[in-house]
Amino acid sequence: MKLIKKFPFIILFAIFLISCKPSTNKKNPINNLEKNIEENPNSEKERMEIKFSCGEDGISEYLDDGWNILKEDSQEKICTWKSVPATKDCNMEKDKGCKITKPDKIGEEKIYLLEK
Repeated sequence: MKLIKKFPFIILFAIFLISCKPSTNKKNPINNLEKNIEENPNSEKERMEIKFSCGEDGISEYLDDGWNILKEDSQEKICTWKSVPATKDCNMEKDKGCKITKPDKIGEEKIYLLEK
């Protein structure tokens, strides 16, 4: 009777032991991995994002250094700010609460995504 009660546990234990066999074919995945690395020696490329704004342009230095442009984007950017009085009677030096800061010059910011 005790053997009949333990029979399901013995079956489960046997299935568990059978399913935990170590793999005997371990060298093939490593060899395939080494072949893939040798085939693609330049798989790791450097990427960099640079920004030039308000008339600056130094991209030619990077292009001469061997970088390639992957993506170029531009957007409007405020280059300088100026302070103006809020009203005619405002003295900006004495009354700082009447000073308003406004954009003075608006330029373009260029964003480059480079790869080497």
